[in-house]
Amino acid sequence: MIANQLVFMSEEGKPVLPAAVDGQILVLGIETSCDETAAAVVARRADGSACLISSVVRAQWEHHRDFGGVVPEIAARAHAECLDEIIRMALSEAGASLADVDGVAAAAGPGLIGGLIVGLVSAKAIAMARQKPLIAVNHLEAHALTVGLTDGLPPPYLMLLVSGGHTQLLLVRDVGVYTRIATTIDDALGEAFDKTAKLLGLPQPGGPAVEECATTGNPTRFALPRPMLGRSEPHFSFAGLKTAVRHRAHEVAPLTNTDVADLCAGFQAAVLASVRDRCARGIDLAEQALGAKLGHFVAAGGVAANRTLRAGLTELAKKKGLAFHAPPLALCGDNAAMIAWAGAERLARGLVDPLDAPVRPRWPLDSEAPRVRGAGVKA
Repeated sequence: MIANQLVFMSEEGKPVLPAAVDGQILVLGIETSCDETAAAVVARRADGSACLISSVVRAQWEHHRDFGGVVPEIAARAHAECLDEIIRMALSEAGASLADVDGVAAAAGPGLIGGLIVGLVSAKAIAMARQKPLIAVNHLEAHALTVGLTDGLPPPYLMLLVSGGHTQLLLVRDVGVYTRIATTIDDALGEAFDKTAKLLGLPQPGGPAVEECATTGNPTRFALPRPMLGRSEPHFSFAGLKTAVRHRAHEVAPLTNTDVADLCAGFQAAVLASVRDRCARGIDLAEQALGAKLGHFVAAGGVAANRTLRAGLTELAKKKGLAFHAPPLALCGDNAAMIAWAGAERLARGLVDPLDAPVRPRWPLDSEAPRVRGAGVKA
C-alpha cells in the first residue's frame, strides 16, 4: 500500500518546491526500521516552520501475514527490493532532484538491524555521491519531533511515545535533549495490542483490529485489571492485562464474535484507564523536573492513532490545563516525513554524521535514565 501526501501544487496541478527563502533547508528522509519502506521530502524554513512536500510509504504486511508477525529477514529483503523506487517517487512528487536537497536523513535505530542497514547504506551512498550532509536519525527522536512538523510546536513538552516496541513518557526539552520520565516494565502497548489480537484470532496488525472490534463490544462484561493504577512511580505495565485477557478467553471458549468484541472493548477500556493514570502521574513529575508548568502534552507513535486513546488523553490534558497534540493518523505510524523533519532540525543546528555512522538496533533517547526493575533492554 502506498500513501502519498503533497502540500505544494502549481495552478497546473503539478507539485512544486516551496518558494526559496534564505536559510531554507530541504531534506530527503528514508525510513526502513521495521516493515514500512518510506521516503519523504521536507523543507525547514529559516524561521523554523515546516513544509511537508511529499511522503511515500509502502507497507509490506502482506509479506508477513502468514507468519503472524514481522520476520526481520523478509523485511530487510523487501526494503532492498523497493527502496530505490520509493525514493524516486518521493523526489518526483516533490518536483525535486537529489541535486536540490541539502541533506539526506535516514533512520539509524532503534529497529530491525537488517532494515536499518538497507536505509542507512542507501542514504550514505546518496550523501557520498552527491556530496550532501548525512544525518543518522534516532527513530524515537523523529516521533518526538513530529509535532514540530505537523503543529509547529517547539519544545519543551511532555511526550507519550506509544508504539510496537516502546511505551515511554519523555520530557522533550529541546532537539537532542530528552529526559525519560517513565517506561514500560514489560510489554510495549503496541505489542500488547498485537498479542491480544493474535490471541483472539484477529488479523494483524493488531492495534487497528482490536480498536475496530471494540466498537461493538461491552467494555464492562469482563473484569480486567488496570495495571499500575495509583502507583507513585509513573511506569507502565501491560503483560498482566494481556494474561488476564487470555484467562477470560479460556473461561468462555469457544469464543463467539460477541465474546471477542467484549474482550476487545474491555481490554481497550483497561488500557485507557491505565495510560491516563500513568500519564497524569508523569505530567506531575515532568513539571517537577522542568521546574515550570507544562503547556503541552503530546502523543506519538503507531498506537497514538487509536481514536479512543486520543480522546481520553485529550480529556486528561484539558483536566491538567494542557493543550493536547497528536500527529495526523497517517503520520502516527512509521514514516519518512518524521525522519526528514528530525534530520532538518538537526541539520539546522549543524548536527551531522560521518559516513561511517553505525546502525543502532537499540538506541535510547535518554541514555542516562536509570534502569527500571523488570524493564527490558528497550527501556
